[in-house]
Amino acid sequence: MVKKIIIFIVLFFLVIFSVRAQDKSDLEKQISEYQTKLQQLKQQKNTLSSQIEYMDTQIYLTALQINQTEQQIISTGKEIDLLGSRIEGLDQSLDYLSKQLIQRIVIGYKKKPLSLFSLLLDNKNAYDFINQVKYLKTAQNNTQKLLYTVQETKTNAEEQKKLREEKKIELDKLNETLTYQKRSLDNQKVQKQKLLNDTQNDETTYQRLLSQAQAQLAGFKSFVSTAGAGVISANQFGSGSDGAYYSQRDERWASKTIGYSSENILNVGCLLTSVAMIAKHNGDNVDPGNIASDPSRFYGNTAYMSLPWKGVAGKSYYGGINIDQELANGNYVIVGVGSCGSGGSHFVVLTKKDGEDYIMNDPIYGPDLKFSSHYSNICSNGTFK
Repeated sequence: MVKKIIIFIVLFFLVIFSVRAQDKSDLEKQISEYQTKLQQLKQQKNTLSSQIEYMDTQIYLTALQINQTEQQIISTGKEIDLLGSRIEGLDQSLDYLSKQLIQRIVIGYKKKPLSLFSLLLDNKNAYDFINQVKYLKTAQNNTQKLLYTVQETKTNAEEQKKLREEKKIELDKLNETLTYQKRSLDNQKVQKQKLLNDTQNDETTYQRLLSQAQAQLAGFKSFVSTAGAGVISANQFGSGSDGAYYSQRDERWASKTIGYSSENILNVGCLLTSVAMIAKHNGDNVDPGNIASDPSRFYGNTAYMSLPWKGVAGKSYYGGINIDQELANGNYVIVGVGSCGSGGSHFVVLTKKDGEDYIMNDPIYGPDLKFSSHYSNICSNGTFK
């Protein structure tokens, strides 16, 4: 009985896995084809049409992966149900066989053996004794076989229970994967629509904004590299005299990516960190990580902050202002410094006038520093009011 159950389970899984393998093969083939296509699209010239094609391919690929995960969830659920049924059957068999074993042990214990003295005095008893010895030998062999079957059934039941627990863990991970994939698909669709909106679906606009983004971000990276600015511990420079200082190097957000891009705050986050400082100064409890998490602040899928900069703390962006006047009015001013090709290769926050100089909060070097101690030129400026 037990062996038949085991054979049936093995055959069932062979059939299930063969069907799954066939379905899995077709889906995996499509996924592989689209992964290859994505790699090929990366090699194409960066145009709006190629970028949209790349996004469409990525969206379709993610949809295929979602389909694959959903199939795996259904299949794994069925396997768990099947294992449950088989475990129940094995438990019932084990219960039955255990009772049979106990009964045989009890019968063997109650059976009174013939004595050697009786054997010598009575030929009939001798004949009965020989038959009883044969019976007991057969019964003993059957009991041993039953004991082996009970142990084998118990082992199989334990293995099936262990496999079921493993399948449950696998199912939980598949559900987590599915949630992540669906979230990714939603983000990919939003990214595509955002790119179309930012460029107005116009190739010239796309190329102009892309060129500006590449130039500015290259300047940021060069500045950080030249400054030798690495990651620092949380709040290592303190919060400044105004309590609103942030460093782009802070370990709490230095490695965080910006918008839909793959760039991080440490390498290209001076401007967004400056915006976070002004927001904090004006009572908006945000940090650079919060600013970086808002894709609407950046162009397309880059880390280039769109102009006009999105407002903070209920205030709007104004560019090309009179720096001294704004500082006198209590408004912090963000200025671009260094190479002026893209408005500056680095951005800092001017907090007040200091004679012929300024006091600044620098995302790289720290708070409450004299502007002239590090910089000699201003490329651009902007404020929120």
